[in-house]
Amino acid sequence: MDVAAATRRGILVTNTPDVLTDTTADFAWALLMATARRVLEGDRYVRDGRWTQWDFNLLLGADVHGKTLGVVGFGRIGRAIARRALGFDMRVLYQDAVRADPATETELKATRVDLPTLLRESDFVTLHTPLLPETRHLINAERLRKMKRTAYLVNAARGPVVDEAALARGLKEGWIAGAGLDVFEDEPRVHPDLLGLDNVVLAPHIASASHETRLKMATLAVENCLAALEGTMPPTPVNPEVLSARRK
Repeated sequence: MDVAAATRRGILVTNTPDVLTDTTADFAWALLMATARRVLEGDRYVRDGRWTQWDFNLLLGADVHGKTLGVVGFGRIGRAIARRALGFDMRVLYQDAVRADPATETELKATRVDLPTLLRESDFVTLHTPLLPETRHLINAERLRKMKRTAYLVNAARGPVVDEAALARGLKEGWIAGAGLDVFEDEPRVHPDLLGLDNVVLAPHIASASHETRLKMATLAVENCLAALEGTMPPTPVNPEVLSARRK
């Protein structure tokens, strides 16, 4: 949404924040766990009838507990991700343009570091940054190579934050161990090189797709529309100055 253009034309823009924070964080964790523990590969293995006996080395994955989690973008969802990491006894690093207040850092046991440090030290990197000119292809070939070869990347933010071609190459050549993606550069198109890889979990942009949360989103959207039609301030305006200007 080009908010600046809408504002210039006197068009009020609203959104549905907050109501999907925890649901999105839950799904990012689902991607993280499914990727690390090779859940989808195991499901296919059983369905294909290939499981005939227990095997000591069958589908070995990576532990999550006790590892280092890097959170890129420490807003509402990023902090919800960090809160869940407490239950896994993880070390949490975060990168954001704005430092969290000391109380939040203490509560979430989170340490702010620069992006190179986060990529270098994290076992799991999860992206929750908005799509801005400076975050487009934030995760590119150079930065993927800075990650551990045993690390995993999760993107539940915006597709273009990741260079998909570079990620596909990195997964194929073993720059990192795996990835979980809910968003893509050119949705609903997925980079073809990702489709044949076993070490990536692909989801169709469903991080907020629970019955409860989608109902809350729809309800908030309706409340915004009704308020705008009545000429009152909507619950969650993006450019409230439009309505203020109309009243002058």
